[in-house]
Amino acid sequence: MGVAVSSWQLAKAVARTGQLGVVSGTALDVVVARRLQDGDLDGDIRRALADFPIPSIAHHVLRKYFIEGGKAPDKPYAPVPKLGLKATVKSLELSVIANYAEVWLAKEGHDGLVGINFLEKIQMATPSAAYGAMLAGVDYVLMGAGIPSEIPRMLTELARHDYSEIGLHVIGGTENYAVGLDPVELTGGGLAPLRRPHFLAIVSSHVLSAYLAKDEATRPDGFVVEGPPAGGHNAPPRGRMVLDDDGQPIFGPRDDADLVKVADVGLPFWLAGGYGTPDKVAEALSAGAAGVQVGTLFSLSEESGVENSLRLDMLSGLADGTLEVRTDPRASPTGFPFKVATLAGTQSDQAMYEARPRLCDVGHLRVAFEKEPGTVGYRCPSEPVHMFLKKGGTLEETVGRKCLCNALLTNVSLGQTRKDGYREEALVTLGADLAGVTDLLATYPDGWTATEAVAFLVG
Repeated sequence: MGVAVSSWQLAKAVARTGQLGVVSGTALDVVVARRLQDGDLDGDIRRALADFPIPSIAHHVLRKYFIEGGKAPDKPYAPVPKLGLKATVKSLELSVIANYAEVWLAKEGHDGLVGINFLEKIQMATPSAAYGAMLAGVDYVLMGAGIPSEIPRMLTELARHDYSEIGLHVIGGTENYAVGLDPVELTGGGLAPLRRPHFLAIVSSHVLSAYLAKDEATRPDGFVVEGPPAGGHNAPPRGRMVLDDDGQPIFGPRDDADLVKVADVGLPFWLAGGYGTPDKVAEALSAGAAGVQVGTLFSLSEESGVENSLRLDMLSGLADGTLEVRTDPRASPTGFPFKVATLAGTQSDQAMYEARPRLCDVGHLRVAFEKEPGTVGYRCPSEPVHMFLKKGGTLEETVGRKCLCNALLTNVSLGQTRKDGYREEALVTLGADLAGVTDLLATYPDGWTATEAVAFLVG
């Protein structure tokens, strides 16, 4: 559901119903740094950090980012260190703290299960983010948008506070690169072993599920099998991408996982993408699934992190039949198709997108490329075109690319304000299947809570 839409408040509400509540682990370093600069008015983050097992690290982060009473609305947020192959201590501390705080708050005050969802493509953040979540006792780690073959091993190593690294994909790389974390070096050691969370790999094909399960080193504890209707990033259509008359990718039978073959792998699995009604939940269970993963119903719930005016606009569009969700093949700098809700006043409006100055100052979706053996640079198709070309990218890669980092932060009231007064605009993602939210709106015309959404699904 993007950045901080599946917030700790939402995950907590779901977990309290007896289901698995999942927080988004994407860009939590930026999210928490900006919440602190907004004054942490309810004191939630500071309450979490007061329980952090290494007080000196919490102190460093608070001293750097916390502003009593919050920054002035017209002042920009201070930047956080960009992700890189060799992370600074300050960057690692912020990443660990941020993921700790989000999971700690989601787990506070109940004994339900809480997970965290990471993007495989944001590899440079993964070890420190996972370690922070594990320090807070996260129960499940989920990961998609790639092939998360190294994550089971990484979680096992981090639970022992051992050094752990994962391979980094570097475009044009002539040697192997990796990003890692030494927990003892970062914390000073002396911590008791952590409980290793369960790992669920998010996949879109039975082939990938079989590949990951065949070796103990890569085997997850289960799968989330995600179909093309799911919100956010989608796996590209198999074969050559063909667009319809509206410019959207055409998905076919080859893009649906064979659930019989997924079941034959022998690990539990959940179904996602178009399973937001009681009938679809029953269908998933009859197919052998352990359950479903649902996003859109909860992204429109009261506990969602989505800025309230955007949420109400979507509910209004749903009520009058004007809300549309498109699969944009170009929006994401990752190259993956990305679901976009068409809303006035957001970058789903082509004119508004074109009016935005191209820049890349968050950088979580940058990719690494090899300048020369042993030396890595970073580029993003959404950055200024001349800079991307200078770094070896092609003009075709830049066409239609949107800055998801800045837009998704704006979705949750954490958008940047530039020194010249320009304010970043939103770009909202939803799943394409609106049947469940349409049914819920008929029952709850003024909106619903996460608890009511769970009750709707489980009957």
